[in-house]
Amino acid sequence: MSSPNIKLLYCSLFFTLGFLSPPSTTNAHSCSDGFKSATSKIKITQHCRKKVNLGAEFAWNFDNKSRKLEIAFGARLDGGDGHSAGWIAWGLNPHGPHMVGTRAMIGIKQANGSVECHNYDVGVGARIGCPLLPWSAAEEGGIGGGGGGDELGFFFNVSECRFVYWEEIGYHVIVASVGFLPHVYNTSRINVVWQIGAAAAGKQPLMHPKTLANFDCAETVDLVSDRIVSYTAHFHRQLRIIHGILNIVGWGTLVPVGVIIARYFRRFPKEWKWWFTFHVSCQTIGYILGLSGWALGIWLGNTSKYYSFTCHRSLGIIIFTFTTIQMVALRLKPKSGDEYRSYWNMYHHFLGYALLALISVNIFVGISIIGPGHAWKWAYIGILVSLGAVALAFEVFTWIKFWSTNPGL
Repeated sequence: MSSPNIKLLYCSLFFTLGFLSPPSTTNAHSCSDGFKSATSKIKITQHCRKKVNLGAEFAWNFDNKSRKLEIAFGARLDGGDGHSAGWIAWGLNPHGPHMVGTRAMIGIKQANGSVECHNYDVGVGARIGCPLLPWSAAEEGGIGGGGGGDELGFFFNVSECRFVYWEEIGYHVIVASVGFLPHVYNTSRINVVWQIGAAAAGKQPLMHPKTLANFDCAETVDLVSDRIVSYTAHFHRQLRIIHGILNIVGWGTLVPVGVIIARYFRRFPKEWKWWFTFHVSCQTIGYILGLSGWALGIWLGNTSKYYSFTCHRSLGIIIFTFTTIQMVALRLKPKSGDEYRSYWNMYHHFLGYALLALISVNIFVGISIIGPGHAWKWAYIGILVSLGAVALAFEVFTWIKFWSTNPGL
């Protein structure tokens, strides 16, 4: 590969690796003034932290001697007007910062406006839509979505659980008090889990949206010092950014640019002697970047024990397989006079155009996983529009030149 192409590859890699540096979080987790003011009225003022995902805020008092915990956890339901139905959940998990195994308090607002607060065990069955059982039912039967009852060994007494609407800030809030937090919960490294959903069937909260913002709702906190001990989603978020940029720049941009060069600069409408060098360079650099992004995506998928994105993963594997075949096929390309060259050209062109469509679809699938309204969607649409405009301009120029040089046709 020539020196300029190597420099281009290094620049692309350094650009993406720059996103590895985590953003400054000095004031990123401070609660809003409105939420602080509202919680001060109910005397929950010791600590307050704004969650990274779903716009939730969490205030608490904790007495390390008596192990009494008082919490106020609030967020806006869709609409934020006090009339939208839905549910908000907050809980603790002694096993790790994830949903399965959490003992949760869930505030539910029905379509008729009634509100209620119930306590649930979130077991493995919740991942596939099994109903959650209230704690009392779980203790008696140990079945269903709770998946464990007493065998989980981490029940704590909730002396109060209220679900209220604070009109002044547009939040629905769970206000609860835990009389004694069992010692199985390490208060210097306690796993806090939260979630927001849009609908419920009676006392059963229905499945929340399956976006990364929802799946990343867990962190490990020191209840005494208000320090985040661990938030693995920060690290995973940086890796996802790199995964997305590598694939958008590599497979989603450089590969189509290589196709445009091959189509419009090989012979007609404009012959360019360097077309093949630039075509192969774009395809090679695009393949390397895309391959790196794909490998990172596979690793991220394998480390996501409690959720998966089957469609995105499957399309990624298909794209990797056939882009690899395309790259290998360059080494097996028949000579220009070979009788099989025309068949090779048909296969190479057909598979190349099919891959362009598949790559675009999968990039949009990946962006949709991040959540609705994400800026990445419009950025990639801008890239596609730019590439499409260039290709259309060359296509129009090709036909104009073709008809002008062949007036008899």
